[in-house]
Amino acid sequence: MAAPAYSLKVTDVEHYTESYFRFRVERPSGVRFTSGQFVMVGLPVDGENVMRAYSIASPSWDDELEFYSIIVPNGRLTGRLKDITPGDEVLMSRKAVGTLVLKSLRSKGKRLFLLSTGTGVAPFASTIRDEETYSSFDQVYLIQTC
Repeated sequence: MAAPAYSLKVTDVEHYTESYFRFRVERPSGVRFTSGQFVMVGLPVDGENVMRAYSIASPSWDDELEFYSIIVPNGRLTGRLKDITPGDEVLMSRKAVGTLVLKSLRSKGKRLFLLSTGTGVAPFASTIRDEETYSSFDQVYLIQTC
C-alpha cells in the first residue's frame, strides 16, 4: 500500500460506550468528498502503517473530518486508536471513495430511509447534514439499531 497522504491532528474524541467512540481531525485544505464516501484511516503500528476503511461522518462543508469507531478486542488498529487524545495524529489516505452516495440511487422518491447499525451510521450522518439530501427528498428517516 502506498504511504498515507496525510498525518492529521486529532481535535476531539468522545467515547459513547466501552466499545464505541467518535473522533474528529483537522481537515486538510483540498480534501473533497461526497457525503457517504469513505477513506482509509490508521496509525503506525510496529513500524507499519495499519489502515482500515472509515466512512466520513461529517458533512462535506465541515472544517473537520469526523469518524466513528468500534473497539475490536485485541484489534491491531482499534486497540491503539481507542487511546487517541486531542493533539495526537492519525493517518489518512488522500482519496475518498465509495458508492453509498445519493447519486448512486436508481430513482428518486419522496422518502429516503437510511437503516444502520453501530458505526454503519457514519455515512448517513454525513448524508443527513447535506443540503442535497433535502432538495432530493421530501422526507428523510434515519434509523440506527443495535
